[in-house]
Amino acid sequence: MTDEFQYRDGILHAEDVPIPEIAKAVGTPFYLYSSRMFAANLGAFQSALSGIDHLVCYSVKANSNVAVLRLLGNLGAGMDVVSGGEYVRARAAGIPGDRIVFSGVGKTRDEMAAALGGGIRHFNVESEPELRLLSEVAESHGTVAPIAIRINPDVDPGTHEKISTGKSGDKFGIPVSRVRDAYREAGQLPGIRVVGIDVHIGSQVMDLAPFRRVFRLLADLTRVLREDGHEIRRIDAGGGLGINYRPAEDPAPSPAEYCALLADTLGHLGVEIDVEPGRFISGNAGVMVSSVLYRKTGEARDILVLDSAMNDLLRPAMYGAYHEIEPVIAPAENGRTSAVDIVGPICESGDTFARGRELPQLSDGDLLVFRSTGAYGAVMASGYNSRPLIPEVLVNGEEFFVIRARIPVEDLINRDIVPEWLTAS
Repeated sequence: MTDEFQYRDGILHAEDVPIPEIAKAVGTPFYLYSSRMFAANLGAFQSALSGIDHLVCYSVKANSNVAVLRLLGNLGAGMDVVSGGEYVRARAAGIPGDRIVFSGVGKTRDEMAAALGGGIRHFNVESEPELRLLSEVAESHGTVAPIAIRINPDVDPGTHEKISTGKSGDKFGIPVSRVRDAYREAGQLPGIRVVGIDVHIGSQVMDLAPFRRVFRLLADLTRVLREDGHEIRRIDAGGGLGINYRPAEDPAPSPAEYCALLADTLGHLGVEIDVEPGRFISGNAGVMVSSVLYRKTGEARDILVLDSAMNDLLRPAMYGAYHEIEPVIAPAENGRTSAVDIVGPICESGDTFARGRELPQLSDGDLLVFRSTGAYGAVMASGYNSRPLIPEVLVNGEEFFVIRARIPVEDLINRDIVPEWLTAS
């Protein structure tokens, strides 16, 4: 795949812009995205599905900045949302309702009403109680809700337990054993119109075998449901295709390989196929740029204390996730390296990005980048320790744009409300 973060004359660039130039203008830490990489990653799916009636619905939860959504929407992407807030973001980015799919296990009455009023491609329904409530809400608004029922296929995707969504113990979807009954009920509810089937087995899946099992199951289920009298004209195959966080990893399957499997297992059914990639489109399209605050002498090895922390990039603390970490200024060829621990300033031992990572000699003020942070980076950030949310920057060729400014600490404080009885003299 395209990599727009490359060294030129010893300086790491984002597309055609030197990263130190952006750091000087914006200050560190910040997230940095490549327009070209977003476009190339989306285009890989669109090209691979070109012979099939399809829609690529970008998974908004991976990176929900409105500028990113607008960029992808302008290139023809739909959106997969999992909350009312994400729905509002997608509409604010100019995405029409008929290109928005609403997923998630806990949709509220108000969220359902907002999506029905603003336009929706379909709801991915995850339980029988949700199905009944959605029918009630749709009826009360004088409309019907297009739905696909999300099945839980009890397929192990072979990924981290916290991002597995298709096993029998996971909270997502309706078990296959109850699916025919759920569709029978859906067909009898006045506010519901069945349009398809949905599945999603997890995230960061690095092997096609679990997908093959679940797609074959979908094909069999489609035939059964059609025999039961249901119109199944759309299959939402979910997302989950992994990316390479470590250069030494076996390469993740490509969109071409994944989509060829879709065509082979589902292409004969005469259905429209929706896919919901998130991480694959945005993950490698972004980096986080940080500065070294201190090089601290540790007992076993030196410690690099950065100005970024777990509140800015949660994945290492939450999942034990690995990110490649590189200096912005290329080290001298055959220069000395040493193993260091890389940590943030938060008062938690979990605020550790890496242990024993081999890096060139770095000093206070030197810039580092964390690779593959375009997905589940900025969206999972918080104001823990009253640390302001950091900027997001989008590069387009020779230009860069701040698409989310640094949130001042005063804005965090001003959200708090002190009751009058605490301020009375």
